[in-house]
Amino acid sequence: MPLKTLFLNPPSFENFDGGASSRWPATREIESYWYPVWLAYPAGMLEGSRLLDAPPHHVTAPETIEIAKGFDFLVLFTSTPGWTGDQKLAEAIKKANPNIRVAFVGPPVTTSPDRALNECPTIDFVCRREFDFSVVEFANGKPLNEILGISYRQDGKIVHNPDRPQVEDLDAMPWVTDIYKRDMDVTKYNVPFLLHPYVSLYSTRGCPAQCTFCLWPQTLSGHAWRKRSTDDVAAEMAHAKKLFPHVKEFFFDDDTFNIQKARTVELCAKLKPLGLTWSCTSRVTTDRETLKAMREAGCRLLIVGYESGDPQILKNIKKGATVERARDFTKDCHDLGLTIHGDFILGLPGETKESIRNTINFAKSLDVETIQVSIAHAYPGTEFYDFARENGFIVNDGQMVDDEGHQLAHIEYPGLPKEYVLEMVHRFYDEYYFRPKAAARVVWKAIVNRDIPRLYAESKSFLKLRAQRNRVVKQAKSDSTAKTTTPANAGV
Repeated sequence: MPLKTLFLNPPSFENFDGGASSRWPATREIESYWYPVWLAYPAGMLEGSRLLDAPPHHVTAPETIEIAKGFDFLVLFTSTPGWTGDQKLAEAIKKANPNIRVAFVGPPVTTSPDRALNECPTIDFVCRREFDFSVVEFANGKPLNEILGISYRQDGKIVHNPDRPQVEDLDAMPWVTDIYKRDMDVTKYNVPFLLHPYVSLYSTRGCPAQCTFCLWPQTLSGHAWRKRSTDDVAAEMAHAKKLFPHVKEFFFDDDTFNIQKARTVELCAKLKPLGLTWSCTSRVTTDRETLKAMREAGCRLLIVGYESGDPQILKNIKKGATVERARDFTKDCHDLGLTIHGDFILGLPGETKESIRNTINFAKSLDVETIQVSIAHAYPGTEFYDFARENGFIVNDGQMVDDEGHQLAHIEYPGLPKEYVLEMVHRFYDEYYFRPKAAARVVWKAIVNRDIPRLYAESKSFLKLRAQRNRVVKQAKSDSTAKTTTPANAGV
């Protein structure tokens, strides 16, 4: 029998979505959680294991410590914002269960394994990049010195074993939906723009795009695009439909679901007979014919990373797309009846007050269903981080979130104070959603989907955070005015 293993997405800040499938770890404007897909794969390979996704199930730290007493091996998925708290939790678990072995996985330990092991003696080893088989091999008794892709201490020194090749045969991996059924309550997962309840899974791994800010391809999944067979994906979807008859929507949480036209069209032909409602990620480079096939196969919504409405910013971040192409793509989606949730980021390399205004105006001209506006975060391990560090643009000691896990601006460019960027996130939302057309659309969709209680709860959460953000902006402005300092970034 393998070691009895607990796969943990740890408790953290209230409403913090930060582990195992969240590409932008933070406390959301509205409580929402993505599925811990990465942890579900190895959990499906080990008999007697359990996947504990603490945040959406509101499992507290003391409860987690108590649960961990019954396990031999802990695999904890950590995030950059949650790193300090995750260390303390692991220490408390080890104190309560001295014999438990502890492995940390996730982007922070991939990019800085030495730091992780030096800062947290409780950790027995860390896994770099994809960790599925590394933790499974350890649980099955393989010695540390024979496991690829891990780092650990030996005789007072840190040892880095050779990298593990990326997983190529994705069809051989377990179906994560079985683990969801075994260990999780799918009604606990909410994303405002997806129908509730929803279930998410992957049909591919990796992303060939070169976006400089994107955390996952540069730290965890890699740029090599690997795909499951369309037969395997369709079979799991049919299986999931039986497992979760009450689920209203399935979501393909791939880095980029439809990047290859032929494969997408082939998969759509196999999904269509299932009669499912599903959504996915998408790039604006997807052509109309592919979008049409997706729509006819049951696709409802696309998450689209527009990022910026300024042409130069798109070039700076190597987005591989243009403003003009984004407009044509959006028109195609509107014509075909596909809903869009648009993602935008303020504070990317080269950002100015003018480029921010360009992005806000661009978003309003697109008039997509819903939006998310994020503050640019330079995560260690990304090209964006290297750029910001080398040019002295990182401020606030690199702190990305406040004491409640909400995003903080930690990048500041000459002529663009960080508090201005935070203020414009606030204004972006206001200008977008307080347009009569946009507000009416949100309310009407809630009525049609019979989600008025959900809309009410989400509106309260959004307005509460809006008020908090407003206070933060005012305080930052006040502090800035009160201080007599050198120009921004001087000497950093």
